[in-house]
Amino acid sequence: MSWMEKVAEAAESRLTAAGIQLTLGGEPTLVPLQPEGPEWSVTADGPTKLPVARALARDLQERVWPGSTLLYCPGKRYDGEVNPRWALRLFLGIDGAPAVHWPGPCQPGTEGRPLRTTEALAWLGRLSGLLGVALQPVPLRDPLDPERRAWAAPLSVAPRDETEEESAIDWLAAPWPLEPGLRELSGAPGPAGLRLPLEHLPEDLPRQVLTLEVDPQGWELFLPPLEREPLRVLLQAVADSLGRLAAPRLSGVLPHDAGERWQVLGLTADPGVLEINLPVCHGWGDYHQWLQRLEEAGARVGLRSWKALADGRQEGTGGGNHLLWGGPDLARHPFFSRPGWLMGILRYWQHHPCLAYLFCGPGVGPASQSPRPDEAIGDCFDLELAYRAIEQAEGRPSDEPSGDHRGLIGETLRHLHADRSGNNHRSEISFDKFWNPGAPAGCLGLVEFRALESLPHMAWSSAIALLWSALAAHLLEPGHRPSQLHDWGSALHDRQLLPSQLWADLEGILAALAADGLILDPAPYRAIWEWRFPPLLRWQAQDSGETGEEAAALVLRPAPEPWPLICDTPVQGGFTSRFIDGSLRRFEVEANPSFRRDCRLLINGRPLPLPPADGVESPVQAVRFRYQRLYPCLHPAIAPQMPLELVLQTPDGDFGFRLHEDGHSFEASPAQESGPSHGAVPWQGRRRSGDRTIDLRIG
Repeated sequence: MSWMEKVAEAAESRLTAAGIQLTLGGEPTLVPLQPEGPEWSVTADGPTKLPVARALARDLQERVWPGSTLLYCPGKRYDGEVNPRWALRLFLGIDGAPAVHWPGPCQPGTEGRPLRTTEALAWLGRLSGLLGVALQPVPLRDPLDPERRAWAAPLSVAPRDETEEESAIDWLAAPWPLEPGLRELSGAPGPAGLRLPLEHLPEDLPRQVLTLEVDPQGWELFLPPLEREPLRVLLQAVADSLGRLAAPRLSGVLPHDAGERWQVLGLTADPGVLEINLPVCHGWGDYHQWLQRLEEAGARVGLRSWKALADGRQEGTGGGNHLLWGGPDLARHPFFSRPGWLMGILRYWQHHPCLAYLFCGPGVGPASQSPRPDEAIGDCFDLELAYRAIEQAEGRPSDEPSGDHRGLIGETLRHLHADRSGNNHRSEISFDKFWNPGAPAGCLGLVEFRALESLPHMAWSSAIALLWSALAAHLLEPGHRPSQLHDWGSALHDRQLLPSQLWADLEGILAALAADGLILDPAPYRAIWEWRFPPLLRWQAQDSGETGEEAAALVLRPAPEPWPLICDTPVQGGFTSRFIDGSLRRFEVEANPSFRRDCRLLINGRPLPLPPADGVESPVQAVRFRYQRLYPCLHPAIAPQMPLELVLQTPDGDFGFRLHEDGHSFEASPAQESGPSHGAVPWQGRRRSGDRTIDLRIG
């Protein structure tokens, strides 16, 4: 058994002993090996995304989930986008058995031949016989493709006795008296079922229509929106009707209760990436296995969880890798009746900035996609007031119909765990899907950790999920929970964002877990830290070996910088957008005592003051500079400090370095022959007393 499996077993044993079943979910994101086109940078959809998503879905069907059913679903629609985004859904029975038994090994089928146009009405008649209802299809033209033929047949279900789960389904079919001149699909792209002239459907008919289309690529069925069991029965009738035909492409809408009886995996169009919505994982082992499966399947179809940069470095996909906590069902949800435990978790995360900043992407701070709650509201008072009110409800009778505290938790936290615009999805720890009856899919009992980025190795993401699970178990003990929030002040975005401090913070967490019997190997977390903050410059003097003292050494690492949000800016299409000013960069200066005693560091000809070498530990120091002038940006009158020139004045001579134009490394360059004057004014640009960052914009 590996160390990860041992920790997972120990953590889950503690949770089980407390009567807790904590489920995990995830949203890893993938991109092609060569991500070309706007759908892999800024837009949600484009010509290459759906084909590669279908390729991944087919691979998962054949190698991971044999017998699963694939459904193309319309997804969310956002302002500024013409059509809803799509989502491919794969589903199996909750026990892992097929929910629908298809005659071929995979659906849509690779065996058999597709339905021909001349056979469409006969096949609909065969389906009618299996359902026990006479479908009455109406032919429709496609203005976008004269070769595509489509038929639409109203199909719904009579109300059933809800107490009889297995009662017979009473199918209802009706004619659609559509005038010949109106028998045409709309001009929007997508399945025919999304392009029907439903405005001309009789008012007494439900908007439930089975749509068949045949085109040169095959055939497709758009299923009417149905409850879970009628949908399963309809799909089984389709499967039973095929004979030697290849299975059709299927599109439609999953029922709202699909997750209660089916395992569902989603592949979703998201800006710049393909997002994967994992099935509910009943433990860390399931989650880890799914990440491994995705990494292997992605490699087979040309997808991966990172992007390659021109200089050989790697970066995340930019689409995130969010982790979700929940319960096996709402009746056994672990947080609804344990508000004290949940508030302890939230306070602990607030006490440890590394959990928000170490594993996320380059965007941090109030304007990011995952601001900490104390960043978004700028004050701990209301947060502390809310957390205390919620935790004090534990053990008290509840006035809620459910008998627990789900409503109190959801209604309180969704207003506080949000960004500064009030978007409660954009939060480091989001409660927008916890308990909000007024929102679609708002009552799933999910706690979403969003400050997580995709990483080049899925095993690293598994290690992060394991850290989260270990902390959940560790914080079951009230004595391990902070009693109140910590007021970080300016240190949160200054000292605590520096790489050395993020690692020190994580080391403290790992030490506390180890003392509690949950021993996590620091190696994968250190590897993530090194990947996230690779040295811009690593310099060491030659060691003569005569004095026995450590040779002078200097390391510069990139440090996260909270980029400011600027005002609304008009964009193409008549909309406005909010831009982030990413023109600032920051790096941390790590100089050992020998360097601080014997050497000087000059930036653009002026000395950088370094704390004296009077201790063993290197004092924290950072430099902020204007890397570029963007439009729009804050302070357009302040010119960039590029090219950024460094000179190391040492007893062995001067060494010059220049920051590469891409901003990711310092390269050796000739030091100025005369050398900067020792009388040059040192950089003194500090914004607040106690800050560790010298801001070169101030001078």
